[in-house]
Amino acid sequence: MPAPQPDPLPDLSKVRLHVVTGKGGTGKTTVAAALALGLSRQGKRVLLVEVEERQGISQTFDVPPIGHRETRIVHDRSGGEIWAISVDAKQSLGEYLQKFYKVGRAMGLLDKFGAVDFATTIAPGLRDVLLIGKVYEAAGRRAGRSGALAYDAVVLDAPPTGRVVRFLNVNAEVADVAKVGPIHSQADSITRMVRSHTTAVHVVTLLEEMPVQETVDALRDLRAAELPLGAIVVNQLRDPLLSDKALRSVRSGRTAKLAEGVAADLASVGVKAGPGIVAGLLLDAGQHADRVALEREQDAILAEQGRLTVRLPLLPEGTEGGGISVLADAVAEQGMI
Repeated sequence: MPAPQPDPLPDLSKVRLHVVTGKGGTGKTTVAAALALGLSRQGKRVLLVEVEERQGISQTFDVPPIGHRETRIVHDRSGGEIWAISVDAKQSLGEYLQKFYKVGRAMGLLDKFGAVDFATTIAPGLRDVLLIGKVYEAAGRRAGRSGALAYDAVVLDAPPTGRVVRFLNVNAEVADVAKVGPIHSQADSITRMVRSHTTAVHVVTLLEEMPVQETVDALRDLRAAELPLGAIVVNQLRDPLLSDKALRSVRSGRTAKLAEGVAADLASVGVKAGPGIVAGLLLDAGQHADRVALEREQDAILAEQGRLTVRLPLLPEGTEGGGISVLADAVAEQGMI
């Protein structure tokens, strides 16, 4: 299959809505958090949103569980802030009913009879409208007498790649449910927001076959849906432990000379190693060389996509001890914000 033609790279400094997706396990929540932290360090007021009720934000920032109300979780010395919210579909529906029909108080009764779950089951697109509708409201909200936007930027920790296009393409999802009326109008407004030049969808991946293939598929589907592409974020990168020359030697299969060299190196630092230990070290080196070769193959596939590629290091201790700060610096230095 020929490589896709590169899309024009957006000016990410102009983006207000950053949508972060990726295959499960690639660290998209961590990347979304790092992105929000990097923006706040620029003195911006940022809203960080999750829609899957996993409490990934609270775990990443080590704060109490986040609810449906916007809560400040970071105040940076630059004056920037991070506010966070975990959007709940049922509460969003209550707000929606009150806003458009003035019957928000009926929410308890609807919930009691399971009407909310029933409605969102037969029309999954309705649930997505409710979830992303909250993002739309926050992104466009004005505050104070000046009429300035309440948030300088919004970062959305979106569903995984396999579901993100359906989640963002709400117009198509509700087309058969609501052809007119408030739901239809809301979907139209959301569609204009997510297709705007001030929105970018970033895809997080690892240099492994399945995540890279899902990334390529997601980029194709996002293009087809005319959704604005942002960066590819390669997460959890590890530097090779051996030089390129050593990697080639290990993969060549000619191990006799290598074994002599390893034994001599160990002896030079006072370590006596028998043939079994040396063979075990060479086996580990071979597996490492194979992994590096695979990662480079996958990296080349990503390079063909013609996107800005942001590379984030593996954090051995996770996001604790300032790890999220390291990633925030990296996304800023590499032009993602």
